Amino acid sequence: MPPDASATKKRLLDAAYAEFAEFGLAGARVDRIGAAAEANKRLLYVYFTNKETLFDIVVAHSIEQMSEAVPFTPDDLPGYAGALFDHLVKNPQHLRLATWAQLERLDAGPSETNAYATKIKAIADTYPPDGDLEPADILALTLGLTTAWLGSSSALRAQSAAEPFSPERLARHRAALVAAVEALLSTRADPQP
Repeated sequence: MPPDASATKKRLLDAAYAEFAEFGLAGARVDRIGAAAEANKRLLYVYFTNKETLFDIVVAHSIEQMSEAVPFTPDDLPGYAGALFDHLVKNPQHLRLATWAQLERLDAGPSETNAYATKIKAIADTYPPDGDLEPADILALTLGLTTAWLGSSSALRAQSAAEPFSPERLARHRAALVAAVEALLSTRADPQP
C-alpha cells in the first residue's frame, strides 16, 4: 500500500506553520520544514509548488483557525477584542505569522482580503454611518488595540509594575483593551438590531 499523501501533506503544513511563525518567509528553510515533518523536502515542491505558495497557504489556514476560534461579533466589538486578545496570548504564533505576512507579502491574499471585507461589511451593517469614523477605521483601531500590548517594545512592557505576561498583568491589560474599544464606540449610536 502506498504511503498516505494526506498525512505527509499535513505534517508538512504543520512543520511549515511552526517554521514560518518563527522565521518568516525569508528566514524559513525548506530543509528544516522537511526535517520537522519527517518528509523529503522535495515533496514540499510536489504538493505546494514553492515556498511562497506554502507560506500563503499557511497564512490562509491561520486566518481560518483564528476566525473559527474567535467568531467576529460586530454587535460586541469590545467582547470580540477581549476574546481575540485571549486567543493571541494562548496562540502567539498566529500574531507572529500575521506580522511576518505584513512585513514580507506586500499584497494580501484572497483569504485575508475576504476576511477583512466581511468584517467591515458587518460593522457597516451594525452601526449607523458616522462621518468621522469609517467601518474600516473601527476594525483597524480595534485590531490595533487588541495587539498593542503583545506587539509593543519589551522596553515599554518592562515599565509595567508587574511582570508583563503574568496572568494578573494580562488581565489588567485585557480590561484596559475592552474599555478602550468601548470608548472608541461610545461616540457612535447603539448598534442596529
